[in-house]
Amino acid sequence: MTSNNQPIRSDIAFSTADRIVVRGKSLPDDILGKMNLGDFAYLQLTGKTATPQQSNMFNALLITLVEHGITPSAIAARMTYAGAPESLQAAVAAGLCGLGTVFVGTTEGAARMLYEAFEQAGDEADLPTLAVQTVAHYRERRQIIPGLGHPVHKPIDPRTPRLFALAQENGMAGRYVQLIQLIQQEAERASGKQLPINATGALGAICCEFGFPWKIVRGFGVMARAIGLVGHLLEESESPMSYQLWHEIEARASAHLREQE
Repeated sequence: MTSNNQPIRSDIAFSTADRIVVRGKSLPDDILGKMNLGDFAYLQLTGKTATPQQSNMFNALLITLVEHGITPSAIAARMTYAGAPESLQAAVAAGLCGLGTVFVGTTEGAARMLYEAFEQAGDEADLPTLAVQTVAHYRERRQIIPGLGHPVHKPIDPRTPRLFALAQENGMAGRYVQLIQLIQQEAERASGKQLPINATGALGAICCEFGFPWKIVRGFGVMARAIGLVGHLLEESESPMSYQLWHEIEARASAHLREQE
């Protein structure tokens, strides 16, 4: 019991000498061999078994965020592993620490933007008007609209059309997906720039369709990218690049200093 006499309680899982129960299901009997990783993650988060449509969409959501090449998070993980190969978990953690408002974590920003737009406008909001208001609000504050633009993928993020097609196929292309598409169109009109909906923007909208709270949405990127980072560390252990990156950067920095002398 806690000091205020309230019971300490978790509804997620418990274990005894001969049982492990997760969200009311026996791990050995009801889950192992019967659920894939995405479906189990959905059960863990929501306490519900995913429908076939939810399973398709949630697994696609996670898979999208597993890998994106030699990104800053992958480099951080590889460099940490080079210095501490005995601590793989620290290398994964180092990579995950860089997931934020620029990389991966923009799913959270996009979901929050969409939720707050509807909170202020009500359920009967006119979506084109709401898109105009949302873009104007960000432009007035000189803030980047989360979920739009990409440093590599132009004029379109190749993941986005597929995600929206899957959302349509699985009955999850509702008002949040529609609104972010309208926001993208208005943002391009207002700025005169190409601002494709990136994968995190699409996923933020889809997370809203699921009804996930925006404050947990970044966690999906953490879950998924951890898988990708473990893959990078396995490759690093077999075919390392971190020492080459280190020495090349050191040589370039030293050459720049010599040029200044």
